[in-house]
Amino acid sequence: MKKLVIVATMAIAAVTFMSCGNSTPKADLKNDVDSMSYAMGYSQTQGLKEYLVGRMQIDTTYMDEFIKGLNVGASAGDDKKKAAYYAGIQIGQQISNQMVKGINSEVFGADSTKSISLKNFLAGFAAGTTGKGTVKMTMEEAMKIAQTKMSQIKAKSMEKQYGANKAAGEKFLKDNAKKPGVKTMPSGLQYKVIKVGNGPMPKDTSMVVVNYEGKTIDGKVFDSSYTNKKPVTMRVNQVIPGWTEALLHMPAGSSWEVYIPQNLAYGEREAGQIKPFSTLIFKIELLEVK
Repeated sequence: MKKLVIVATMAIAAVTFMSCGNSTPKADLKNDVDSMSYAMGYSQTQGLKEYLVGRMQIDTTYMDEFIKGLNVGASAGDDKKKAAYYAGIQIGQQISNQMVKGINSEVFGADSTKSISLKNFLAGFAAGTTGKGTVKMTMEEAMKIAQTKMSQIKAKSMEKQYGANKAAGEKFLKDNAKKPGVKTMPSGLQYKVIKVGNGPMPKDTSMVVVNYEGKTIDGKVFDSSYTNKKPVTMRVNQVIPGWTEALLHMPAGSSWEVYIPQNLAYGEREAGQIKPFSTLIFKIELLEVK
């Protein structure tokens, strides 16, 4: 699980829901210090509105409310109790507006009808912060549980959304296995030899030079070195598992058409134009083993 970082600082002041005073302080420039103070305050707002809108998602319709909160925060001085309260409000808004949305996107993908439980998230957040939670666990246990549950829930969600891709791929491979010249490896990877090479076979750590074209089972090309008219150099063990397995069995000079089951490709992940659980077809020319 990606580590989620809360940015709890701001150049000017903490934002708060509380209001204290209904107006912005009026400038009263009686001397040089007054003029300097006003000018310094003004100059510190450069880029602030863009920060509020872009990073904190503040609606500029409510800038007067921001100023009220600004006044409250500034007037609190070094009051530690108020500082803690205002920090809690700011982080709480970041949890709601950024973290929860990010987690939902990672776990549930495009399914906007699903969401994590904000109530239980906050309960866990508070317990981890104060050590007063009713459910006892260590940080290591929490991270392990979160990772495990996230993977399980994400897999179920992706299966529900893209299960048709998985079924279509399985049917394609079943039918394809019956075609002349197609061979199936124990892993389920299928291939057809287009040209037999007589060069050395690569090892998993070898660098190889290849030409390739990748497409989905409906014939849509999503990537091709032929488009750029330039072969690609890659390490055998740094590609998807289906590629690695195929390359390890190809003598240099070979050309294969490879049919990669989704579990040996990108699985539940979405990769550019490739949807989750997609079976892929690659034409691979192994030009050189370095």
